[in-house]
Amino acid sequence: MVGQNQRKTALKAILYLLPALIIILVFTVWPLFHTLRMSFYEDYNIFNKTGEGFGFSSYAWVLQDPTFHKALLNTFIYAIVTVPVSIVISLAIAILLNSGIKGSKFFQTAYFLPYVTNAIAIGLAFRFIFHSEFGIFNKFLGLFGIDAIQWLNDPDYAMVTLCIFGVWSALAFKIVIFLAGLQGIDPQLYQAARIDEAGKWKMFTKITLPQLGPIMAYQFVIATIGAFKAYVEVVGIFGDDGPLHSAITMVYYMYDKFYNASDYTKAAASGVIMFLIIMVFTFIQLRMSNRKAEQ
Repeated sequence: MVGQNQRKTALKAILYLLPALIIILVFTVWPLFHTLRMSFYEDYNIFNKTGEGFGFSSYAWVLQDPTFHKALLNTFIYAIVTVPVSIVISLAIAILLNSGIKGSKFFQTAYFLPYVTNAIAIGLAFRFIFHSEFGIFNKFLGLFGIDAIQWLNDPDYAMVTLCIFGVWSALAFKIVIFLAGLQGIDPQLYQAARIDEAGKWKMFTKITLPQLGPIMAYQFVIATIGAFKAYVEVVGIFGDDGPLHSAITMVYYMYDKFYNASDYTKAAASGVIMFLIIMVFTFIQLRMSNRKAEQ
């Protein structure tokens, strides 16, 4: 009787999970498998799903392509800059909002709006902000005697512009997550620290940061994956991959190979390479966070 009840419970659980499992299989597992299969062909017809020349030639070509090297470097620069900077700024803003300042509810809504706003629309707004002639950013710099900078047209400033936009667009989600974590910390911990006459910095380093450890690890993993998948940010602010391909990222490289060059096997190979890089970085970050948790 007990075994029969357990089987019924297991069957109900499977039925509840079945719709989600089907969605994951159709939209995640199958495309991943199909991309992996397609990447091993020299030439592939997406209409009849047949390929020629099975092997590693597409991987060899992509790994020797200077444009891919540029996309890989830009993606690493984008991730290295935007991930830690956005996390530090969002944590500072979340702490400020959690301190009970006047109008905190309004600012919470204001900071969250970019997350629910179309990235392309925000990119168009940033094009105006960074416009070389009448942009707000150059007007501000002009107050300090700094000459106008070609943020959108100079290849030397393309990645700087992209990183600034990337940091700003990544703040909203992180602020909300950090704010939820801060509000979940037991107030008695801070009360005990005040009794011991601990300063604000000591409470931050000894209470706030350790309590936010799991959330911090989550933020780093999600932010790193998001940074490696940067594409909408590039198109939103430049319309393409920047002046002289100076802001090309790995995902834009994949898009260009697939839709513009119709080179499906090269696009698939670059996608698999990016997937492996993300897996390695995610594994390293999770290992580091687990070690810190054990300590």
